[in-house]
This record gives sequence, C-alpha cells and structure tokens, in this order.
Amino acid sequence: MAAPSPLIAHTAYDSKIEGNVIFTRVDAAMNWMRKNSLWPMPMGLACCAIELMATASSRFDISRFGMEVMRFSPRQSDVMIVAGTVTYKMALAVKRVWDQMPEPKWCIAMGACASSGGMYRSYAVLQGIDRLIPVDVYISGCPPRPEALIEGMMKLQRKIEGESAMEDQKRSMIEEMS
Repeated sequence: MAAPSPLIAHTAYDSKIEGNVIFTRVDAAMNWMRKNSLWPMPMGLACCAIELMATASSRFDISRFGMEVMRFSPRQSDVMIVAGTVTYKMALAVKRVWDQMPEPKWCIAMGACASSGGMYRSYAVLQGIDRLIPVDVYISGCPPRPEALIEGMMKLQRKIEGESAMEDQKRSMIEEMS
C-alpha cells in the first residue's frame, strides 16, 4: 500500500478546526434553529396590535431574540400572533391565514380578547381564538404591555426547545405515504 500523499495527510488533521467541532443531537440542533429564528405573522385585529407594533420598535427590540422579521405573508411565517378581538366575521380569515402557514407553526393569543373574548360577551365575538386554532402561549392583559409579549415569545422559545423535531418529521412522512 502506498504512503498517503502530503496533501491528503494535511487535510485529514487540521488543528485550526479542532476546537470548532460540536457534538449534539439532531433534535437539539433543529430546535435551536427554530427557536432562534421565529418569524411572526402579526394578526392585529384591535388595540393590542398597537402594543404588538411597539414591541418591534427600538425601545423593546425583539430582534435580540431573532423575532424581528414580521412577515405579512402566511407562507413565510411560523408564529401567528393574534392580537385583539376576533369577531365571527373575521374568524374565517384568521383560520384561512393559519391554514396557509407551513408546518411547524405556533400561535400566541395576545390580550384578553384573543384569549377569552375579553369584555365582549356578544353574539358577534368569538370567545377565544383557541376555539378556532390551537394556541401555544396565552398573554394576559388589556392590552398587554410589550414586555408581556416578549415574555410570551420567550415562553414559546422554551416550548420549542423541548419539542421532538425528528418525531414530527417521521410522523408527517408516514402520513404522506399512507
């Protein structure tokens, strides 16, 4: 057997990259990427939307958490923030936008109206967005402060961190094949 050429021997061991190798699980790496690159779909329906907009301002700066890329296209978003009163007239539009978002996707109910209908106990107001789409994080308040939204987004990050990303991928592949 011939001796390895000097070029191959040099590339087999490179001391410059020795300290830059990370060992992890695929689940942990995928969840880390997902939680640090959330792209919110702002569904501002009432006064809570003003607080949602304030959260993206320089004073509160959600870009520290990788969530500043507000997308107004459901196909580019993975977190829907329902901020405000959801009327039955608007409910079908909210559901349509939710259905257009790609998997995996999450939902944040921002404020008392989105969470439970708020002070409106009428035939025209949906008594909580969770009757229409699954909600991952509820944020209380009328309207909630931007700090509360940031805390809710951090709770969502912690939830994403604990999910099993590969199990979801396997499950969706099995469903597609059957």
